[in-house]
Amino acid sequence: MSLARRAFLRTSGAALLTLAAPNLVSAAIAPPKLRRLKLHNIHTGEKLAADYCVNGAYEPQAMAAIDNILRDFRTGETHAIDPKLIDLLSDITMRMESDAAFEVISGYRSPRTNGMLHGKSSGVASKSLHMQGIAIDVRLPGSQLARLHQCALAQAKGGVGYYPTSDFVHVDVGRVRRWSGS
Repeated sequence: MSLARRAFLRTSGAALLTLAAPNLVSAAIAPPKLRRLKLHNIHTGEKLAADYCVNGAYEPQAMAAIDNILRDFRTGETHAIDPKLIDLLSDITMRMESDAAFEVISGYRSPRTNGMLHGKSSGVASKSLHMQGIAIDVRLPGSQLARLHQCALAQAKGGVGYYPTSDFVHVDVGRVRRWSGS
């Protein structure tokens, strides 16, 4: 092969990479076009599989369905669940490579329910983030609880509580912190 042909091929290849590089970079950091979440409320028996974010836009009906399934099952009160919490759960599902529905132990808690639970257990914070719709207690069937805990910690997007005796992991989108309970 002649030197001129090699130079042409090298220059052409570099030009193609330069043109393709921005697309490769944006593809690597672009959020998924479709965000999905599966939930199973163990107290009500309700199940939900929702495509809650499509092309970067949250779907109002899906978000309302998520708010409903995560309602305070004791009082029936609903509260808007922060999309950052839903995104965190979706990210955990993808990183865990699981198609299972999160089993929800506790989603939103009304102040009345939280006060009652706090009165019965020192493990329930009096100003729990559950009352703001930014915390959830879950487990993921088919996945080891310790692995779910480690995956949640690796996200570094909020608080993570590990409750191996009670068989759940708490995740929230408050400040980053960690703790263990029973």
